[in-house]
Amino acid sequence: MHKPLVALVGRPNVGKSTLFNRLVEERLAVVDAIPGTTRDRIIAEAEWTGKVFDVVDTGGIDPQALSGKKAGEPLSISSADFIQEIRSQAETAIREADAVLFLTDAESGVTSADREIAQILRSFQRAVDGVLQPPVFLVVNKADNPQRRLDALEFYELGLGEPYPISAMHGTGTGDLLDVLIKTLPNVSEEEDETIKIAIVGKPNVGKSSLLNRLVGEERTIVSPIPGTTRDAIDTLFDYNGVPITLIDTAGIRRRGRIEVGVEKYSVMRTLKAIERADVALLLVDATSGITAQDAHIAGFILQEWKSVVIVVNKWDAIEKDTYSMTNFTKHVRQELHFLDYVPVLFISAKTGQRVGQVLEMALKVQEERLVRLSTSQLNQILQKAQDRHPAPTHAGRQLKIYYGTQVRSDPPTFMVYVNDTRLAHFTYVRFLENCLREEYPYLGTPIRFVFKSRKG
Repeated sequence: MHKPLVALVGRPNVGKSTLFNRLVEERLAVVDAIPGTTRDRIIAEAEWTGKVFDVVDTGGIDPQALSGKKAGEPLSISSADFIQEIRSQAETAIREADAVLFLTDAESGVTSADREIAQILRSFQRAVDGVLQPPVFLVVNKADNPQRRLDALEFYELGLGEPYPISAMHGTGTGDLLDVLIKTLPNVSEEEDETIKIAIVGKPNVGKSSLLNRLVGEERTIVSPIPGTTRDAIDTLFDYNGVPITLIDTAGIRRRGRIEVGVEKYSVMRTLKAIERADVALLLVDATSGITAQDAHIAGFILQEWKSVVIVVNKWDAIEKDTYSMTNFTKHVRQELHFLDYVPVLFISAKTGQRVGQVLEMALKVQEERLVRLSTSQLNQILQKAQDRHPAPTHAGRQLKIYYGTQVRSDPPTFMVYVNDTRLAHFTYVRFLENCLREEYPYLGTPIRFVFKSRKG
């Protein structure tokens, strides 16, 4: 299911992150008075009057930093570096988003940077059936009093239509803005694509494009030793032993704080969206560098979306090996990615083709496990055995009692467990129940979700 995407665009410190947090009703983005606080793009789901859409927060473009000048020095807003950077960001926002919220600041008034951004946004809009797409909404933030709301009228000079004065901090005017916004968003519909979608994800230069080309048997994507060559999530449809598959090659995700402003940050956004729509993620790691913080970061994204995963150790041909190399590296993976201890690990070389034939076989096996449903009787037998083996610990003189459980969905496997008090379901005991369940049925490579519900005995 593809949700509409709304991008927040604007210069630094106009309140993009504050508006983002208000729209998604969570404090996900870091908010600070210092311009440039937002280092990574953040994407989250929002809802208004029953309409669901994704919002992406962006880092503001700082012309002072891009020009290389120190604070207080004269600055030409038409600096070539600044224009290229801001054009890259605005162009990608227009391409990816179903609507753009262009934030400005009523307190500062119209600035040169606002004019530059407005000009670029207008230049990339295209008329579809007589309507400019995607729609750009001119949002004048920090309109906290009647005078500032009146001052917002000066933003008409940007040529983007009616300004919408709001206060992201206090919520003033955001409801009216959302009422207009959702009327322009496409309706969400269930995908008719019945192919199994497998996303190839990992940090830059681990061999994602090389693996895709090896799997499909031809040069479908550019392969380069330069990190960051792949900017978009690229879909490749093909038939594998009678099974229709969509392989999604993605841009690499760098370590937090190392993602550059502009196109690369939107590449990360595309990668996260690719993970969201995938059935199985192939997490590629580099055998020559071991498991890094970036690898764990990406693994966290996959787990956050409750996706099945196969860890694929690439460049296995490039290291010196002995009898225990594979065993020792597997231990290293288990130690560094301990939250993915149920995930299979493969060792390949996309360059030579070594064991590449095992990748899709394993991905399809993991997908089958993801769709398995246990009967209510099977599940309750497992839960009873677990309680017999290790009763739940007591808390303040009370003990968790499990009455019964049932599987309420697959993809991912989700189990509703009725208990006397959900507050007594400590995460360590939940993990114990998960381990007992996996002993009976492993759900290879697939996360398991327990949902507890209180009920009288």
